[in-house]
Amino acid sequence: MGNTNILSSAEAKELLNTLKTRFEKNTHRHAGIVWADVQARLKANPAKLWSLHEMERTGGEPDVVGQDAKTGEVIFMDCTAESPKGRRSVCYDRAGLESRKEHRPENNAIDMATAMGIELLTEGQYRELQKFGEFDLKTSSWIQTPDDIRKLGGALFADFRYGYVFVYHNGAQSYYSARAFRGALRV
Repeated sequence: MGNTNILSSAEAKELLNTLKTRFEKNTHRHAGIVWADVQARLKANPAKLWSLHEMERTGGEPDVVGQDAKTGEVIFMDCTAESPKGRRSVCYDRAGLESRKEHRPENNAIDMATAMGIELLTEGQYRELQKFGEFDLKTSSWIQTPDDIRKLGGALFADFRYGYVFVYHNGAQSYYSARAFRGALRV
């Protein structure tokens, strides 16, 4: 029995081609980073490659947006123009989902991200992403929420309107057809 979180060689090859093409088309997102180095890291980390596959499968269009100066890890984020379609209509977390008495969504952002092996963007990461383009002009994305806000029942989301990043709050149990979450992955 094989590990279900490892791609077949054909799937890995196809994903690497997709990621390479996106990397080469968007050099402004990762100046100074060489694709051969990124590819070597991905080939050495098949579980991370699987996570990128999940990001791609759910519509995130992941791309390299930086590199950690201390660890050398490359940082991928969802770079689709609008929130990933395959992750929309979800509430923030399991507690939010379970608090709904009716009209429950199928899933929640935190559990989905965990299952994919990624993390929701922080507010800082969301703001950093906007330096590479204009994201979420029509949609919004759940972002990591501080514990003190979450303990009071709230959760944060962000979008980009009128040339600015706006960070808002909602009840963690809320969900909307135009709200998903964006993820980050370090490889």
